[in-house]
Amino acid sequence: MRRFPAYDPPEYVAWVADPELVAAYRERLEADGDRAPLVAGVDQAFLLTLYRDLLRTRLHDVALKRWVRTGVLSKAWLGTGEEAVTVGSVAALEPGRDVVSPMIRNAGALHMMGMPLADMFRGYLATPDSPSRGRDFHIGDLGLGIIQPISHMGTSVTIVTGAALAFRYNDEDRVALTWVGDGATRTGACHEGLSVAAAQKVPAVFVIQNNQVALGTRLDQHSAGDPVRWPETYGIPSWSCDGNNVLDVWACTRLAVDRCRNGAGPAAVVAETFRMGGHATHDEREAREIFSEELFREWGRRDPIGLFEAYLEGRGIPRTQLEEVEARVAAEIDAAAQEALASRDTAPTPADALYEGFSDGTTLVGLRERLD
Repeated sequence: MRRFPAYDPPEYVAWVADPELVAAYRERLEADGDRAPLVAGVDQAFLLTLYRDLLRTRLHDVALKRWVRTGVLSKAWLGTGEEAVTVGSVAALEPGRDVVSPMIRNAGALHMMGMPLADMFRGYLATPDSPSRGRDFHIGDLGLGIIQPISHMGTSVTIVTGAALAFRYNDEDRVALTWVGDGATRTGACHEGLSVAAAQKVPAVFVIQNNQVALGTRLDQHSAGDPVRWPETYGIPSWSCDGNNVLDVWACTRLAVDRCRNGAGPAAVVAETFRMGGHATHDEREAREIFSEELFREWGRRDPIGLFEAYLEGRGIPRTQLEEVEARVAAEIDAAAQEALASRDTAPTPADALYEGFSDGTTLVGLRERLD
């Protein structure tokens, strides 16, 4: 894909696929007896859809960073380098049937579940036609199965456990999924939610997104032990995957989702990845001082999109076809950003400024009823 010197991490700007890493990428997909048949059975259309969604997620973040640099926004929370965790796990779900509760860095889940790209940008601009009517840039849409996230990390575990418990009580064949950062696994809400999920055998998948840092605290400073084995504490089976290998994430999550659909209770996926930036755009320099330059270089070699491109070419998909997908996605992102910017010319109505209801007649009770 095209690289952006002004916006990409420096390790991505002149990125070239390492043959050893490409070989390891492929070998990992072929080594596991449960995952290998799943990966071998996917067709070219599915692979290109994954590629499209990876590009949408990355270019959405690039556009946000451009807005920060040009003064449209003061800051943005990006997931550069972690895209495969989001895209791979949502690809294992069924939009329109299942439910997700993303963290803000899992923005790719929004468009994969059906939210228009322009609405994702409007969420940051807080325009009156944004999904939250401009009240909060943590956006969701219950009608699309997207539970609006909140800032309190770890709380999504309890929320998703509650949603999955409702599915079980109502005998609905649905799965709820959320992501948990390595730092958020240390919160009380996370532990309480996992405990209830396991005891009640709810159809929930918990993706532990280990990106090596909790705000500004390294993993080795806030945790001890093996995060891969951590879900076992609750009696929850888990699968470990390379969080920069989108097909490995997808295959693991697919196995976890299948367990839920079979009524066997919750499951976890532990994805090892790395955030190639700061907590937000305002502290990127400080974030790079937390780790060694060598660590950034090592993870930079494992760009999840670059490695997937190399894998796709190895499966016989010509580069020209990948370039066509990228051109379409880039045009989509540009058009969506411009559409969202145009929304800044409108002002909210007095009714929209009240929490009792919206100008289209929707009430908060009505919003809750959209889950039914």
